[in-house]
Amino acid sequence: MSPSALSQLTEEQLVLAHAADSGRSARTVHGGSTTSLRQTLIALVAGQGLAEHASPGEATLQVLRGRIRLVAGDQSWPGQAGDLLVVPASRHALYADEDSAVLLTVARG
Repeated sequence: MSPSALSQLTEEQLVLAHAADSGRSARTVHGGSTTSLRQTLIALVAGQGLAEHASPGEATLQVLRGRIRLVAGDQSWPGQAGDLLVVPASRHALYADEDSAVLLTVARG
């Protein structure tokens, strides 16, 4: 198994996010559809986000760069580089207040 340089992957994904019409880019760095654990690096350009969607299962967001907001209904949780947020089990959205990257970790049962 070779280590992943998250700082380098963050920079690469932010470049791709800036080039994308959606203002976002993502890359799975561990696991996949056949494993119980999956980790995905998500990069978002400032002002962009992921619209409200269902919870993927038990999950956390580790903020690698920037400032984000995790929103579920009338609740909102801010996060900045170094923070770890628990993704709510309810429908939620993610917004970037500045160019940001997060590591989404999902454990499926």
